[in-house]
Amino acid sequence: MPQNSIATLWSALNASSNLSVRFLFGVEANRALSDLAKGSVLYGHADELRGRSVLIATTSQLAAALAVIELDGIARRIILYPPDLPLRHLPFVIDAASVDAIVSDGRTVKLDNPNVGQFVPCNGEITPGSFDRSAQHQTEWILLTSGTTGLPKLVVHTLLSLTGAIERPSTPTGKIVWSTFYDIRRYGGLQIFLRALLTGMSLVLSSAQESTADFLARSSSHGVTHISGTPSHWRRALMSPASNEIKPEYIRLSGEIADQAILNHLHRVYPQARIAHAFATTEAGLAFEVNDGIAGFPASAIENTPHVEMKVEDRTLWIRSGRTASHYMGNLSAVLKCADGFVDTGDMIELRDGRYYFVGRRDGVINVGGLKVYPEEVEAILNRHPAVHMSRVQTKRNPITGALVIADVVLRTTPQSANPDTRGLQRDILQFCRHVLSPHKVPAAINFVPDLAVGESGKLIRRNA
Repeated sequence: MPQNSIATLWSALNASSNLSVRFLFGVEANRALSDLAKGSVLYGHADELRGRSVLIATTSQLAAALAVIELDGIARRIILYPPDLPLRHLPFVIDAASVDAIVSDGRTVKLDNPNVGQFVPCNGEITPGSFDRSAQHQTEWILLTSGTTGLPKLVVHTLLSLTGAIERPSTPTGKIVWSTFYDIRRYGGLQIFLRALLTGMSLVLSSAQESTADFLARSSSHGVTHISGTPSHWRRALMSPASNEIKPEYIRLSGEIADQAILNHLHRVYPQARIAHAFATTEAGLAFEVNDGIAGFPASAIENTPHVEMKVEDRTLWIRSGRTASHYMGNLSAVLKCADGFVDTGDMIELRDGRYYFVGRRDGVINVGGLKVYPEEVEAILNRHPAVHMSRVQTKRNPITGALVIADVVLRTTPQSANPDTRGLQRDILQFCRHVLSPHKVPAAINFVPDLAVGESGKLIRRNA
């Protein structure tokens, strides 16, 4: 079926002949996709949501996933509210997106907001019945940025922009089972959710209430073959004894810089798997995928990536394609696209020997005595040390230089590191950094920690002193 023939999620699913053997596996329940053909997760209230701007706010990913399938083409707008986004932002989101209906399990968002006239319960249960699924709208899909340093941005997509990079097989087999560490209400997770639905596969959903070990064990029990996550997701997974329970055929990294250390580690642990890392942002959409096992990407990709235009200005990557979001919603001064349609990703890259390498975010730079340091660049070096499993580089205020670079390091779990000579190991790691990094980039201090905090977005949580 041609890509531009995807009208709605439900029409694409309804055209499939194998729905009865395809599932959404949630931590609380499993649902065959064929069940939606005989019932409603919205207790038959979907028709009341026709033409409305609907905010979906549930604790369960499974409930949200089923509601999205049912509402695409019915609602004029779907707003996906991630459970980790503070509820203090809810009034702003309701106003900015003109929300006039909320789908909720009552735990994430209380059903008593006076500014919203329609509430529909949704807890993932499917009520039998016959319901009108005829589409009347090209639904807007609204994804929310994290909002950790202020109000979230409301990023406007359509189903077409979200699925522009998904190639649909002519004969879906259903033999592939996808999973993702991401929450599907974030761009990275939503991409995997849509990929599974539109390529004839099943999907194992994660849960914030589930340990990494339990998630890996559950993924194994459902026969996961393809799985995605951020490099931080994978570093935490590889620290778990349950990492050997899955036998993936394909591993996909995105959301953070995939340095050579994590690519090599995954290849050692899962030698049977194809390992890829993709570059995408909520605003710019999916740009490209790298499959050669090497960090960064070939310089030729800038001009030779099908359906995507890219350029580098002031060492920053810019993207234009049919996969980009259209605009930000709400009364915000931020501009999503420039006049020529390019999106500024804010990601800094550096050309070395015919290959571009990501060095960090423009807005995350540390200023050490007037010299720039990108935390991710230093972390990539630290992670190459044989004793280091993962690291986080941050800044500490200093009255002389303005800031110092400090690093928190998680050591590899090996017999040799059970009782490490910490001072000697600190000296060794710092010497390792000095051989590669400029003096101002070398950490002034290294702290050994048992773990590093990772947000529900899958990215390291950075706190500067």
